[in-house]
Amino acid sequence: MRRSDGGARGALVVAVARTVPWRAVGAGAVVGLLVTGLPRLLSKTPDPWLGLTLLRAAALVFALGLAFLLDDPARRLTTPVPTRRWIRTGLRVALVAPLAALWWTAALALLPRQARPPLGAVTLEAAATAVLALAAAALAVRFTDEPEPGPSVAAGVLTLALLAPLLLPARWDLFVPVGDPDWEAAHLRWATVLAGAVLLGAACAVEPVRGLRARLVS
Repeated sequence: MRRSDGGARGALVVAVARTVPWRAVGAGAVVGLLVTGLPRLLSKTPDPWLGLTLLRAAALVFALGLAFLLDDPARRLTTPVPTRRWIRTGLRVALVAPLAALWWTAALALLPRQARPPLGAVTLEAAATAVLALAAAALAVRFTDEPEPGPSVAAGVLTLALLAPLLLPARWDLFVPVGDPDWEAAHLRWATVLAGAVLLGAACAVEPVRGLRARLVS
């Protein structure tokens, strides 16, 4: 039984891995690395402000790639399968998470040491941005029948990122420079964004009640 269970789990992992849109995620990763490596390509030494800006831009680009992570052209065929949605979604995230960590490490390494902002704070920003994109994708999957909501989700995340500095009140500003008196308070707000995105994504990963009933009836 144990071997059978292990084989079934392995087959599930392989099946899910085949449905992951690796090209979209990979494109976001490559473009993100090009953004952080731009000063080296131009033989220019970035200052701390530019370093922070490049890392924020790279994190956003990578998040846009992650917005496609839950796309599945065969969603209407895979919806009735016995494996619950939160397991399939969790597997996709688990498959990409180690690659995301390696990507972020590479992005940080591309910046000269003197241009790097505080690593913990900027990593929190990148994590919140990535999880927010995943939560938005999970929201689209949960409440629409669109099998590939990635383009719409990416457009929404990009629009939100561009408009947030203009629309948010100063007391809620997220994009503050290093050394700003509001730096620590801003990253408490980033932590709140991250926690909210995790909760939203977890809630949306649960199978709809109607879907559960249909599966039980079938």
